[in-house]
Amino acid sequence: MEKKNIIEKTKVVASKPAKNEDKQKEKAPDNEKSVENDGAIKSKKKYIYEVGRRKEASAQIRLFKKGDGKITVNGKDIKDYFPSQVMQEIVRAPLKIVGQDGKLEILAKVSGGGVCGQAEAIRHGISKTLLEINTNFRKPLRKHGYLTRDSRVKERKKPGLKRARKAPQWVKR
Repeated sequence: MEKKNIIEKTKVVASKPAKNEDKQKEKAPDNEKSVENDGAIKSKKKYIYEVGRRKEASAQIRLFKKGDGKITVNGKDIKDYFPSQVMQEIVRAPLKIVGQDGKLEILAKVSGGGVCGQAEAIRHGISKTLLEINTNFRKPLRKHGYLTRDSRVKERKKPGLKRARKAPQWVKR
């Protein structure tokens, strides 16, 4: 009788992982999600995800291959989020270089930093996503420096100084 109980227990234990494996197979991949934008739920589309960074700004980029050229930043149109034409050009620069401006839809979620840092973080993320579409884009993007993360950040304050390098006025006596 004890042998039968042991055999039954091993069968039960062996069958549990099979159920978990079935549940994992049923789950959709992470990049096939419905994305909500301005209250409208989009159908499930495949997108390419990358992260771009600059100074303190971090941008999460979703690039949809099938799109109308719309760029959305934090749920707002690019013209509303970046009213300055210069910042809009910074964001669109990698698309114009590779000839994809107006063909791809981009959703960006950006946080931290200032306006210029956020625009450059989005530009870095878009450049990285374009590489996944076509590796031939590497040469023009690298030439303009859009693939390199600009690592310059604010220098820390040192003790005895007012800022990173500014010292108090020197007094002779």
